[in-house]
Amino acid sequence: MRQSPRQKRPPRPLDKARLDELALAYVARFATSAAKLEAYLRRKLRERGWEGEGAPPVEALVGRMVEFGYVDDAVYARAKSGSLMRRGYGVRRVDQALGAAGIAADLRDEVRAGKSEQRRAALALAARKRFGPFGDGAADRAVREKQLAAMLRAGHPLDMARELVNAATIEAAEQWAGEEEE
Repeated sequence: MRQSPRQKRPPRPLDKARLDELALAYVARFATSAAKLEAYLRRKLRERGWEGEGAPPVEALVGRMVEFGYVDDAVYARAKSGSLMRRGYGVRRVDQALGAAGIAADLRDEVRAGKSEQRRAALALAARKRFGPFGDGAADRAVREKQLAAMLRAGHPLDMARELVNAATIEAAEQWAGEEEE
């Protein structure tokens, strides 16, 4: 005869000390923005409840994490932007990701990539996805249109996407990507 499965005990409600521990563990494990940390803590409070007196001190706790330097939106924005650009995403997609992470518009403008960085990101995506000259031969019109659409979804401007998809050779694409801003 089989034993019945153990029933899960509901998690204990949070108090100030446990909320502090959760916040510290989160910022120690993940690079995050202040808005993402606040959303995480609020989700934990919804899941587990609040045992302490008064309202949970989420804003004050996030403010302390920022004050101590554990959370820095500018550093997070630069790191996230650079990471996405190296993976081949365009500025529009990077801006969307930073906005979703709660980064302010002026900070997003500050970390926005220049034209030469945008070209290198487009080249990285084309090489990784084997678009344009990185593919295995001359692509027909339908394939080029699909490649162009994928580059647009990745956040690249239409003129840059066209330039890469229609490049004759890998060398031409690399030369285009290496051109300086005008």
